[in-house]
Formats: sequence, structure tokens, C-alpha cells
Amino acid sequence: MRTDRLDAVDALRGAAMVWMTVFHFCFDLSNAGLLQANFYRDPVWTWQRTCILSLFLLCAGAGQAIAVAQGQSWQRFWRRWAQVAGCALLVTLGSALMFPKSFIYFGVLHGMAVMLLIVRLSAGCGRWLWPMGAAVLALKFLAPWALGEAWLPATLNDKTLNWIGLISIKPMTEDFVPLVPWLALVWWGMALAQWWLRRRGSAVQSAASEASKPALALLPVVFLGRWSLSYYMVHQPLLLAGLWMWQRA
Repeated sequence: MRTDRLDAVDALRGAAMVWMTVFHFCFDLSNAGLLQANFYRDPVWTWQRTCILSLFLLCAGAGQAIAVAQGQSWQRFWRRWAQVAGCALLVTLGSALMFPKSFIYFGVLHGMAVMLLIVRLSAGCGRWLWPMGAAVLALKFLAPWALGEAWLPATLNDKTLNWIGLISIKPMTEDFVPLVPWLALVWWGMALAQWWLRRRGSAVQSAASEASKPALALLPVVFLGRWSLSYYMVHQPLLLAGLWMWQRA
């Protein structure tokens, strides 16, 4: 089995990491009282979060499409899945120390762990992934109405079930990435990559041609995209440590 990567996907993921770092640094400045910004209500910041997260999830779906096309084994999938799930647990523990009243119990890594499994199992749906994603997105807007009309049980708003995303009340947490509507982005990322691979030929041939000579200017971004999980886990502690030292210098 070949395990070549596509530089285009890694570069896009790396660009999202850079954007995320700037976003989180501004959040840290705000949390320290050094920047006046409302990251919870101001569209300047809420829309940035939406765009960054969308890029991550599109790349996650595309990565699964490439892995499936290249014949990635379930053993290799579970090894990577365990890394994501383990990091999600660490995020919960770390956020509970910093934000005990609004700790992260189903953030981006928690959501990605569940969505990666769903997307892997549905990889064979092909072009149906597009309408499946559209249906999930529509549920985001239908759920509040259905809950208000008692067509859905109110327990869906409880913390034990709100990770599904069929909610009318947004929970108080520092990061919340429920299946509805974000599963749509992962499905669409897989569908888009499958379409692209059909046009370019086999996954192995496409990956080999793409990975052979990445543009020199993109090498740092591609590298960052290939180590995105590791970078995600260390960037905030490093930012916070740097900010702490700067304030005491």
C-alpha cells in the first residue's frame, strides 16, 4: 500500500493552522485584557472561527478519501483515530483547568473523532455524499423549530446529547463542534477529493506526482499541514507561555 500524501491538501490544512494560530493568539490577548474583542458575539471573530473550522473539516474529509483510495487498512485508521481521541481527552482536561465553568467537552477533536469514523464507514456512498451533507446542514436550521414544536425531545439540548447538534440552546463551552452541521463539511471534503481523484487518475499516481516536487515557498505550510495534530496540541501552551513571559519581562 502506498501512503503518499497530496501537497495541496497538506498546504490547505497548514494554511488553516497558521490562521488558527493568529486567531488563538488574539483570543489569548483578549483573555489577558490586552485586546478589546468579543470572540463570542462579534461577527469579525465568529466568522473567522467558522472559516478556519470549515477548512479543517474539509481537509479531514479529503484526507479520508485519499486514504481509502490508497487502500489504507483499518488497523492504520484506528491508530490515527486513537491519537485524535487521546488528544481530545487532553483538551478536555486542559480546558477544565483553565475554564472550569465552560470546559471543552465536545470540541473540534472530539467532533473529528466521531466524524472520521462516520465518514470512513460512508466512503462508498460516492456522489450521495453531497446531498447527505446538504441534509445535515439543513437539520441545523430545522432543529430549533422542531424542538419548539415538540417534534423532537427537549433532552437533545442536554449535555449528554447536544453533541449531536439537534439543539435550540447553544451550550456554554469554549469550543463546540457538534455533528450537525459540521459533518456536512467532512462529507463534502470527501466528495470533493473523490471527484478530484477521479479526474486525475488513481490516488497513488496523483499523490506521487503531487508529492514529488512541492513548491519551495509552500514547503513550510505543507510541513505544518502534515504535522497538524502535533502542532494543534502544542501551539496554545507555547502561545500562553510566551505571553506570560512577555508580561513579566
